[in-house]
Parts: sequence; structure tokens; C-alpha cells
Amino acid sequence: MKLSKSIWQTYKETPTDAVIPSHQLMMRAGLIQKSAAGIYNYLPFAYRVIRKIEQVVREEMDAIDSQEILMSVVTPGELWQESGRWEKMGGEMLKIKDKGGRDLCLSPTNEEVVTDIFRSNIKSYKQLPQSLYQINTKFRDEIRPRFGLMRGREFTMKDAYTFHIDKACLDEGYDRFYSAYQKVLERLGLNYIIVEADAGAMADGDAKTHEFQVVADSGEDTIILSDKGYAANIEKAQTNRVGLDFDTTDQKMEKVATPNMSTIEDVCNFLKVPQTYSLKSLMFKSINGDKEQVYLIMLLGDDELNELKLANYLASDHVVPLTDGEMFSRNIPKGFIGPVNMNDDVIVLYDNHVNENSFYTIGAMEKDMHFKGFCPARDSQGEVTKIDLRLAKVGDKAIDGGVVSEKKGIEVGHIFQLGDKYTKSLNATVLDQNGKAVHPLMGCYGIGITRLMAAAIEQNHDEAGIIWPSSIAPYDIYFALIGKTEEIHQTADEIYKEMKKDFDVIFDDRKQGPGFKFKDSDLLGLPVRVILGERDYKVTGELEIVIRESGEKIKVKKENLSSKLKEIFKDIK
Repeated sequence: MKLSKSIWQTYKETPTDAVIPSHQLMMRAGLIQKSAAGIYNYLPFAYRVIRKIEQVVREEMDAIDSQEILMSVVTPGELWQESGRWEKMGGEMLKIKDKGGRDLCLSPTNEEVVTDIFRSNIKSYKQLPQSLYQINTKFRDEIRPRFGLMRGREFTMKDAYTFHIDKACLDEGYDRFYSAYQKVLERLGLNYIIVEADAGAMADGDAKTHEFQVVADSGEDTIILSDKGYAANIEKAQTNRVGLDFDTTDQKMEKVATPNMSTIEDVCNFLKVPQTYSLKSLMFKSINGDKEQVYLIMLLGDDELNELKLANYLASDHVVPLTDGEMFSRNIPKGFIGPVNMNDDVIVLYDNHVNENSFYTIGAMEKDMHFKGFCPARDSQGEVTKIDLRLAKVGDKAIDGGVVSEKKGIEVGHIFQLGDKYTKSLNATVLDQNGKAVHPLMGCYGIGITRLMAAAIEQNHDEAGIIWPSSIAPYDIYFALIGKTEEIHQTADEIYKEMKKDFDVIFDDRKQGPGFKFKDSDLLGLPVRVILGERDYKVTGELEIVIRESGEKIKVKKENLSSKLKEIFKDIK
């Protein structure tokens, strides 16, 4: 393609709302154009990348005999009402009504639709397993869309669904997708980690599930890693603190004044005790339909709550912190909360790491007052219920005994076993070997196409711009002509036509200086730049090849250019 005929436009300035490299560079390099908050148009170069990613994904899906379909983006509300998710999906689902007053939505996910397809077409266990996938547009109405394509409202993803007669068959299908996702990411040239994950609202809490995380400093997810091999998303990670020092000296519980000290740090500094000798008190409520239950969560003073673990344990529609107003209406003094003298309707939950026979400082349920010498086993108003609630952190020991470290990652793929959650709710059945109607087991497998493009940039860039992995670069070569005469233009056309026989080439034939062209070339980040400079060519008969990633420069004669490029790309790929 000749740039003189393109609509490509680059920018020196970074948009004010772009805070991570992929968003900044995609905007500056003219890959995307913002249409609305969290909604982007993909311009020619970006769309070429997307198509290349899609092709890799399609090839690996086809290799495991998954069948491609295309489901509607607008789906009927009655399917979601049938599954029970019409209300549970919350504000992320964009709901509309048609002219007849019928409920519709823009699909945030497709379990209901694919199950409806399945139940209309598959009737016998002899037709199982089935594997279906699509690459399509999704819409989730994020409250605060940010980070460009990383957390947009409209996005492209590949989602696949499998149906199985039993768990052994489901496990086999799961393993096939697990391997296929590895091949996809390896072919895309990305550094990734597979971690244990949480299925969230998509499946039962004990579902087998993994995330595929692209390692990047700007990643939103924290990955917990053990030096012995364990890896999990921090939301899922099960770890244990080491070297805990508990105060087991027998002592009476006594009230102490702590004026204007509403934080763990202030109180412990005032009392001159470690934060592990105090308990952190947090108020949450679970909501199931029109029923609410309030909980007091107790953690060691220097631990943080893993809200996802709490939500999974409570298995409620929604789990949210109590607001200041709600605490005020219940006479719960913020900053001085504790389990002693707590309202009778509140259920108290302790983290596993709280030693019920040790003594702690807690809030006294009275402004500017705390209790010293609180022993959960002795002083709790009811039975001490302990569960895993804390957030894992560096220095813990993983469940495999290894020492924990952290990395940042970008979730680009998520696979999980759904069980019979949707086949039951939509009454999708097949006849088994005995002629009995049974609900098949399902698996679900998602991979973000547009997110993969952003993740690739997050992992591959420098101060000058993008450095595309060769497998998904919009073009292979940026061919820059530096010269004005008709003769050099004719030579450039000849070279361009020759290179196009073996490579995807951008020909920068614009009437701009070398500095302008080289900056655009670095910003776009194609694997190789070929420069035809009129003055050098006339003297030496050579062109210059520049490798984007390494910066290596190679001089080559025109007649040797094609063979040299083939050699370079063989090494790059």
C-alpha cells in the first residue's frame, strides 16, 4: 500500500484520557478513533492486526474441531429471563425494547443463546460432544470505561461453548481448549502465564477455571506466583502468612480511649503494638432479591479483604460495603467498629489467620474508644466462624509450599467449566444411553481479540512507539523513499513491486523528509524498515534495512534485498 493514498494520520500529542501505553500509542499511531466513551472505530492498520489475530484463533479452533457459528448481537430478553440472569447481570447489560414492547439486550455474553441453539438441534448423547465458537462483537456498559481497548464497552472476542454427556468428556474438551489457547498465544509471540482463576457469576464457585494472562507492567490483574510453580489470580489465590507472632498472654478485656484514631495504623502506633495484634473490622451486606443480610468481617490488622472470596462464600446476588449512611442508621461508629456490642442481626465472620485464642485490639462500638485484650474464643457474642477471606500478598507461602511473588498481567483468555447451570435453567436435555433425559455439562472458553491487540502493544513497545510481533504486524515492511528525482521514484516502484511478491509492504512515498518518515515508521512499529536514500544509492547502490526491535542496521545491494529480507524474517518468526 502507498501511504500517499491512505487516510493514515499520526499525532505528536498524547490524548489526555490515554494513560497506558497501548491506548496512547494506538491513538498516536492512527490505529483507532474514539467514537464515544469506551467505543472505538478500528482504522485500516488496526483492522489488519485484528484480522491476523482472528485468523490465528480460527486456525487453532478448527484444529480441535470446534465449529464456527455467528450468533446475533441483539438477543431476546426472554432467554435471559428463562436463565434467571436478566436482573442478575446488573448495569453492564444494555437493555432495550423493540416497537412491540419486547425486551432485548446487546449481548455481553452468549451462554443463553448457544444453549437455545443446542436444545433446538441436539437430542441424543450420540451427538455429543459438541463444540461451537464465534468471533463477534460484545457490549458491556462499563460504568467507567478506561484504558482504551483494554476496558472498553464495545469489543470483539472469540467465545466458544462445548456440551458433554459426563465429566470425563468435559475434562477432555477443557484440556483441548487449554492447549489450543497456549498455541494461540505462542503463535502471537506473547509472554504469558496460565493461572488458576475465579469463574465469577458465570458458573458455580468450584468450577475448574483458568485465565491466560499476558505479562505487562500496566496490567490490571495481579498474578500470585510461587517459586515452586503455583500460579493464580490474586482474587483466587490461596496462600498462608508465615512468621505470624500472636499475643497469647492472658489478659482482661479493657476499654481504652483512642481520640480521633480511626485507623489501624493510628491506634497501633498509639498503643505501641504491632498491627497483627489488632483486628480490622469491615461491614458488608449481601443482597438476594429483596432480602438483605449484614456481615462484620474480621481480619488481622495488616491484612486486606479479598471481596471476591467473600462474595463466593456468601453466594449472593450482590455483596457490597455498608455506606456511611447505613452505618449511621444502625448506630455503628465508623472507625471504631468491633464484634463486642455489635447489633444482634449482624453475622460475624473471621479470616482463617485470626487465632481465636490470642488477644487483640478492636473497636469498642463507641466513638474514640477501643478494647484491648479481646479474645475471639472467650469474648465473641456467638460462635467463631472462620473462612479464607484475606488477599494474598508477597512473602506468603503458596499452597504448594513455595514463596509467593507478584506480577502484573492482562487477562486475554478465560476458560471454565459451567457444569449444567445453563442446560438446567433452559431445560436443554438429551437422551442418555438408557433413554433418560439428562442435562449435558457445558464448558465456556473466551479470548479477547481486540484486547489481544492492546496487550501485544503493552508488552512490545519503547519510547519511540510500537514494536509489533511479526505474526500480527499490520504489514511486514515499512519502505521509505528518500529522494525527489523521477529516476529514484522509478527505482522505488520496482523495488516495491518486487518486495510485494513475498511480503506485505507499506510504501512511504509521501513528500516528507526522512526525520518525519522515520518517526512515523518507529511509531507504527513494523518489524522491518527498508530505506532507499537517493544520495547513498547513487554512490554505493545499497539500501538500508533497519530491524525495529533491535535497531540493527544492514546495508544491502538491490539485487540481494529479497534474499536478505527472507533471511531476516526467518529469524524474526
